[in-house]
Amino acid sequence: MSDKEQVQSTSKLNFMSWNELLQPDLILEDSILSLTPDIIQQYRLKGLVLDVDETLVSIKATEASAELRQWVEQTRQVTALWLVSNNLSDMRIGGIARSLNLPYILGAVKPSRRKLRQAVTAMNLPVEQVAMVGDRLFTDVLAGNRLGMFTILVEPIVEPGEAVRSYPIRSFEVLLSQFMGTSIPAKKQKLTKHDKS
Repeated sequence: MSDKEQVQSTSKLNFMSWNELLQPDLILEDSILSLTPDIIQQYRLKGLVLDVDETLVSIKATEASAELRQWVEQTRQVTALWLVSNNLSDMRIGGIARSLNLPYILGAVKPSRRKLRQAVTAMNLPVEQVAMVGDRLFTDVLAGNRLGMFTILVEPIVEPGEAVRSYPIRSFEVLLSQFMGTSIPAKKQKLTKHDKS
């Protein structure tokens, strides 16, 4: 990207409204496991930055499921993968990352862009070809959109007892974002592409 293009891209981001910043490019009705290589290639994505807690594993999980390990093996055939988590526990997040053989960054403080930018830079890809994938609007989607990434909202992975804690937060985020003008359906559609133009 030339200096002029970078300035234009940065200027565009500076003028994004809240509803644009909270609007995911793609909404999946299901967990990250429904993000297939075909979908990734359809949107010409060369890299994925993945949130960990409730995107890849439930909040208390200490290891990746067999299904997630299989998904990672399939997905790494078509795109680069990095884990970026707000969590500070190297024992837990690092253990999950090592079990998946993926690079990771802790303490991202999303919606800060700094650690996302670090992951994108390490992938050596243009930011527009990298997606931020997560389960939260006000951390994952907001951070990705602030950086100019393609953003994908997935359903959270939660243990049945944890749903009581997670779903009201998620529902509140969706309600507040709708009030601010985003077009996020209360009940997710199977696959929704939102055009930001």
